[in-house]
Amino acid sequence: MGTPKQIWEQQQSQMQRVKNSGIILTNETPLKDDKEEEMAKSALALFRAKEEEIERKKMEVRDKVQAYMGRVEEATRRLSDIREELDALIDPMRKDIAFLRKKIDTINRELKPLGQSCQKKEREYKEALEAFNDKNKEKTQLVSKLMELVSESERLRMKKLEELSRSIETLS
Repeated sequence: MGTPKQIWEQQQSQMQRVKNSGIILTNETPLKDDKEEEMAKSALALFRAKEEEIERKKMEVRDKVQAYMGRVEEATRRLSDIREELDALIDPMRKDIAFLRKKIDTINRELKPLGQSCQKKEREYKEALEAFNDKNKEKTQLVSKLMELVSESERLRMKKLEELSRSIETLS
């Protein structure tokens, strides 16, 4: 067997011989005609044999491709089944997990403004507490001052009363 190109060249050569055999000169012998006719038949038979061989090989290749395609389809089905099983194994509680994650995200979004509000109120509380403590300190200072003044006033009144009392005693 040769390559497809060599086979084709042989067929072309034989076809050329068959064509040339149709042009017969009148002075040739009948033996030569029989020989050429036999060559033409041989070439034609060879050509048909090659065509049949090509057709047979073509069918073999087609059958191999079909068989391979069948194996590929089967492998594809098996891989699809394996993928489905793998997906089922990966996360059997996927819906529950997705629901919980969504719920957590929602709560996180709700927590952010609450945290900001809490911080704002803490600042307000600290400011109010500081203002309260300042006023309470001021009150304590004022009460102390008041007590000093009341004490001083009582002392001065007592002193004045004693003086008045002595003055009355001296008059009597």
